[in-house]
Amino acid sequence: MLDEFREVTLREREKLRELEELRAEKNKLSEQFIKHKTEGKETSGLIVESKKIGEQINSLGEKMTEIAKRWNELIYSIPNIPHDSVPVGRGPQDNVVERIFGRLPDFDFSPEAHWDIGTRLAILDFERAAKITGSRFAVYFGAGALLERALINFMLDIHTTEKGFKEVIPPFIANKDSLIATGNLPKFAADLFKLELKDYGWYLIPTAEVPLTNIYRNETLDRSILPQRFVAYTPCFRSEAGSYGKDVRGLIRQHQFNKVELMTFSLPEASFDELERMTAAAEEVLKRLGLAYRVVSLCTADLGFASAKTYDLEVWMPSRKDYLEISSCSNCTDFQAGRANIRFRREPKAKPEFVHTLNGSGLAVGRTLSAILENYQQQDGSVVIPEALRRYMNGLEKIVSS
Repeated sequence: MLDEFREVTLREREKLRELEELRAEKNKLSEQFIKHKTEGKETSGLIVESKKIGEQINSLGEKMTEIAKRWNELIYSIPNIPHDSVPVGRGPQDNVVERIFGRLPDFDFSPEAHWDIGTRLAILDFERAAKITGSRFAVYFGAGALLERALINFMLDIHTTEKGFKEVIPPFIANKDSLIATGNLPKFAADLFKLELKDYGWYLIPTAEVPLTNIYRNETLDRSILPQRFVAYTPCFRSEAGSYGKDVRGLIRQHQFNKVELMTFSLPEASFDELERMTAAAEEVLKRLGLAYRVVSLCTADLGFASAKTYDLEVWMPSRKDYLEISSCSNCTDFQAGRANIRFRREPKAKPEFVHTLNGSGLAVGRTLSAILENYQQQDGSVVIPEALRRYMNGLEKIVSS
């Protein structure tokens, strides 16, 4: 891809030189035409020659349009550059565990998977959701719906009242330019749900990162307002293209799910400190819920398209006897800001610079609910509500069979 990008860039420069030469030649002919006309000399030859060059300019312009189209396709397909602190690797096996928190639960019985627990307690229904829409959807009932809502409010309260993020309710639909800015388009079009409405190029958002990042698109900010830290709850919609056969049961990989998203616009020199701050905020939710987790630094091969550095938070899932990603906190440096044209000035007359953008899940709500069902399940079939959530659950301490 990089080789083709260099080749296309060189071709564009070559054609631009040809175009400039032809325009200069046409300008000379125009000057000669005026002179000959003034002096009463023959001008028909100049007219023919000028028309010929004009046709060459038009033809060259069409070629340059095609080259520019391919150049844009290529430039939008090149990922961000990993930060020097990112571990070099060839795949997930080369990710580095930074720290581990909490004790793994010790059961005196064979623990169930969350989809079996939810179905048995009549708080999750996947079959009826499939009837309504299709596979990879869920209907929440009673205490299940209440637990989902409790988690959203619990997360928002931590991030707003304690961690300094400003709550935002953004649109749940985004246009093409917004998705290009974040790096979702054109490379990941297959992962998106596009609305087939005439005259609207709209998509359902795959994450609140999309609308939050685009709040300041095409704006130049004053240094004094940075950092800007936002948090938003939104539903998220993903086609999960290329993930067929993976996590087809339960709440792990749904087409529609809820998420609380963290977003920061930062000064370049402070963005990696902001990444640590954002990661700690996401960790706080897991700590308050008493869930065992680990923080993993993704290697170069496992980084997301727009990220320069990412920490994954992975929660312990007894049904898997392994950890599962529940949050990714990423510093995208100036990658998204460049695509979205988000700048700032250090002083009123200073040259504009690109901000750095960061995003992270604080947390994925369905996965958090799944982790609670599995980690807090009891031998009698009930599920204990983490103490930190009980005031959001109207004092409910346990979910039992109805």
